[in-house]
Amino acid sequence: MQKIMLTLFVTSLLVGCSTLGVYKVDIPQGTPLTQAQAAKIQVGMSHQQVRFLLGSPTVSDPLNPQGQHLKIYFNQSGIVERVEGLETIPESQPGLPGSKEAILNAPPL
Repeated sequence: MQKIMLTLFVTSLLVGCSTLGVYKVDIPQGTPLTQAQAAKIQVGMSHQQVRFLLGSPTVSDPLNPQGQHLKIYFNQSGIVERVEGLETIPESQPGLPGSKEAILNAPPL
């Protein structure tokens, strides 16, 4: 009787964990980027100027160093040659205010 109860208990634990799954928090990764920020990048800028405008990347992918959405091509001297993928960047990021003015003019809590 105890073996049957133990078997049922262990089976119910395994079935419960596999069907319900584990709750995982969705953590956004990367630096939020808008079209307004990306449009400031111009051919002829240095690597430091681009990093100043966009900020440093939060995650670097060694297999894809150019990034996934916005591709900025630098020459051997570290100067921007061309920019691709501006059309893939959203105009605003969900959850972020549209501008710094929206943050500064927000009503107090």
